[in-house]
Amino acid sequence: MSSIMYERMRVNPKFQRLVRERGRFQWTLSAIVLVLFYGYFMVIAFAPDLLGKKISEGSMWPIGYTVELFLFILFWLTTLYYVYRANTEFDAMTQDLIKDAQDLEDTL
Repeated sequence: MSSIMYERMRVNPKFQRLVRERGRFQWTLSAIVLVLFYGYFMVIAFAPDLLGKKISEGSMWPIGYTVELFLFILFWLTTLYYVYRANTEFDAMTQDLIKDAQDLEDTL
């Protein structure tokens, strides 16, 4: 494709929508993961006794293990959600853009 074609794609409202939505989605997921991840390590650094407490009386399972397991599962689910959305919504938008570009190239 020529540079003219690239420029036409960049100004295409569908392309701008794709970039905007995908960027917002990526930054939102990144912020969630980073806040939880670094928040967990901040608790480890400044309140380790909190994570060392047992879940209940007589339990051998500390709160820290539970939080860590929750974060591990949440991060996997976040990744699966991103892959799902990328393979459905964002790929469909990309295919629509490619079709528009091919149609535009055929008319030139």
